[in-house]
Amino acid sequence: MWGIDDGMGWWMIFGSVWVVVFWGAVIWAIVHVLSRGNRQASEELSALDIARRRYAKGEITKEEFEQLRRSLT
Repeated sequence: MWGIDDGMGWWMIFGSVWVVVFWGAVIWAIVHVLSRGNRQASEELSALDIARRRYAKGEITKEEFEQLRRSLT
């Protein structure tokens, strides 16, 4: 009677596409901002900080750390 039985019209498909595009853009923006923040945090570390982390993780020996520390300071 009011066109309700016509099923999903082209306008509903168009609306569904825009919802998917909107949420895709929101998710992309969040991922982009978070990855950018992680990149900036790692770029702010000094060479000596990186050497300290490597020594703490056991990637370099005490002698290697001392040599790096002397050459960096």
